[in-house]
Amino acid sequence: MVSCSYRKDVRDMNWSKNSSIELSRACVILFMVLLAALDIGCYWAVGWFTRLRLMDRDYIFLMMATIYLCSGFGWVLLVRLWQLLDNIRLQLVFDLRNVKLLRQVSWCCVGAGAVCLVSCLYYLPFIAVAIAAGFMALIVRIVKNIFQQAIDMKAELDLTI
Repeated sequence: MVSCSYRKDVRDMNWSKNSSIELSRACVILFMVLLAALDIGCYWAVGWFTRLRLMDRDYIFLMMATIYLCSGFGWVLLVRLWQLLDNIRLQLVFDLRNVKLLRQVSWCCVGAGAVCLVSCLYYLPFIAVAIAAGFMALIVRIVKNIFQQAIDMKAELDLTI
């Protein structure tokens, strides 16, 4: 009786894991579409933003430069997340390639955060984005370190067998 319940739980867990990966992949695609839309409509979006009087019109080109610089980091980050999800879908979880991908994701967060930090010189609310990007870099870096430790432990266990 207990083993039947256990099998059902395992089947439910596998479905949940696969659906979670697919949901994550769908979110990455959604963010790619949104980022492409922002890249295409950046001029109009910044124009609308300045018409709302949220920012001085003198800084329209600086705002566009900030968006396009962060967009570069965003594209690299989204592609790396897609590759990471592919690896996880293929059950390549504790793999050095994933550590490399996570390191690149963290540097993308640092890069976007640095751009936003400099952009605070002309528009102070960018400080919130800079702090959020820095915090995300820290979280991803910690996850990367966990992956690295797990890989090292797995390698050590493989040598003892």
